[in-house]
Amino acid sequence: MSFVKKNYQGILLSFFIALIATFLGQRFSIIGGPVFGILLGLIIALFPRKQMFEPGIAFTSKKILQYAIVLLGFSMNLFQIFAVGSQSLLIIITTIATALIVSYFISKWLKVPTDVSILVGVGSSICGGSAIAATAPVIKAKGEDIATSISVIFLFNVLAAFLFPIFGNILGMNDIGFGMWAGTAINDTSSVVAAGQTWAVSHASDVALNYATIVKLTRTLAIIPITLILAFYRSKKSSAVSVRMSETFPWFILFFLLAAIFSTVFQLNENIVDFLTTLSKFCITMALTAVGLNTNLVQLVKSGGKPILLGFSCWVSIMLVSLLMQQVLGIW
Repeated sequence: MSFVKKNYQGILLSFFIALIATFLGQRFSIIGGPVFGILLGLIIALFPRKQMFEPGIAFTSKKILQYAIVLLGFSMNLFQIFAVGSQSLLIIITTIATALIVSYFISKWLKVPTDVSILVGVGSSICGGSAIAATAPVIKAKGEDIATSISVIFLFNVLAAFLFPIFGNILGMNDIGFGMWAGTAINDTSSVVAAGQTWAVSHASDVALNYATIVKLTRTLAIIPITLILAFYRSKKSSAVSVRMSETFPWFILFFLLAAIFSTVFQLNENIVDFLTTLSKFCITMALTAVGLNTNLVQLVKSGGKPILLGFSCWVSIMLVSLLMQQVLGIW
């Protein structure tokens, strides 16, 4: 009861804002509910609010975020993803490595905060907001850093959804080539689907859309090793102050993997999977709403130029490396 009394106001505030964000995300699918959530949170954070909301908002931004990632695991069939995504594995590894390396060196040059660099790097290279959501609690990123990273990723998600089909046509790509490119070089799943759907409509074929979606799911699995590596690095770095690995290990990522294995072995009913996936997406929207509520927008605007340049550098490098690897492998 003490937990409820302490947290329910902030949780309810995040919940109701997330409902509005989800509705807007359904109307404007290119943007998506999570982005609307953080934007609404940022706007509402400009106005004064009572202290009683703060504990629940903090709980939502951290714990609800982790629960959402675990629920995502139930929507994945590991065997199917590995089978279809095997062709893309080398490109995925190459683009992820490229984004992380570019993020590291560009952030050093621009003097971007370390946590922002990590979040933009994993967001660009893996799966946008979901990767940021999974990584943020591992590195204990501040709300401002999460909001900055999400904003940067959102900007290039929207650009990609519109520009990729145009560029694909200019380059004369085939359906598989475009699906591979979209799946490996666009940050967020919603924008991958949007670009794939645009291509499918103009080319009267769902091949690119289906291929892009499966490649993107394969790419999403990189959340697991990346977060584990970051957790291990953080525990080693913190050893001087006696922080144990058990305190920094991202247990929710282990539960995410167990959920995916469970879904694969027992082949859950489609209606159950749809429900859990929908619940997970809403929880992510709710958590990112809380992140927005915890963020100082004025400070975000002041510090936004360098992270945008960092995100742009990662985005362009991934696009080019993906195209280069496809040429080397003879995919298109």
